[in-house]
Amino acid sequence: MQTVSLTWQQAGELSGVLAAAGVGVRVARQRRVRAASPFLLEASMIAFLYGLWQLCGKLSVRGTHDAFIRARWIVRFQNDVHLPSERSIQKLILGHPLVVQAANLYYDTMHFSMMFVFLIWMFVRHRDQYRRVRSILALTTLACLLVQLIPVAPPRMLPGFVDTAILYHQSVYQSGIPADQLSAMPSVHVAWAVVVGWYAVRISPSKWRWIAVVHAALTIFIVMATGNHWWLDGIVAVALLVACAWLRAGIGVLAARRRTATDVAPADTAAPVAALTR
Repeated sequence: MQTVSLTWQQAGELSGVLAAAGVGVRVARQRRVRAASPFLLEASMIAFLYGLWQLCGKLSVRGTHDAFIRARWIVRFQNDVHLPSERSIQKLILGHPLVVQAANLYYDTMHFSMMFVFLIWMFVRHRDQYRRVRSILALTTLACLLVQLIPVAPPRMLPGFVDTAILYHQSVYQSGIPADQLSAMPSVHVAWAVVVGWYAVRISPSKWRWIAVVHAALTIFIVMATGNHWWLDGIVAVALLVACAWLRAGIGVLAARRRTATDVAPADTAAPVAALTR
């Protein structure tokens, strides 16, 4: 579910402009100007990922009928494994209009806002950890997008659930059923929020890091309460995050071993040569 009103074409153009600017400032004479290059290149990558997300949303619709069949299967599966119903979560807030409107606003605005703040904080304060976390985020987002090519309807589109955004005229969608509305599985909202919460706590010693954990908990609650995601959407998103984190760690280990082997190789080959010249 997108919360920034850029098309995939606009996001692609923005990514290209930022990349060109990042490469361009590298040749600047002033050191302060050159220092902006890494930030511009990272912003270009984020814009590219957003554009890819939008494009996948456009491609994911292969018939709304199958999307609703999959949603009903999720309902049956969640009942079988005794997960709580999203209806019960909605009932906690539906009697409180201001709470519902605040939840809709949080869903629409904080998804990208918190990730943007988190990435800037990582880039400025924890540059040594930034590349690793950014790689995990990119891999997780890509994995989620690939799954989202299979359309799944969110709870708010099924009978018995309430579309809280439409109820209070806060919906960010146009009339009809745009493609991105059928990208419920998995929840990128949950995946990104958990990335922010988990790595903020692991990396920062500040007491303020717990704000990120609150954001993750609020996001998980709100995506259910507003009818935008199933419990299973969040569970699959976190599972993909864990898998991508392990994949990134494995790639890092292999790269380290290769560097070590490369460094040791010259010394190993030099010994026979030295022996022959004695």
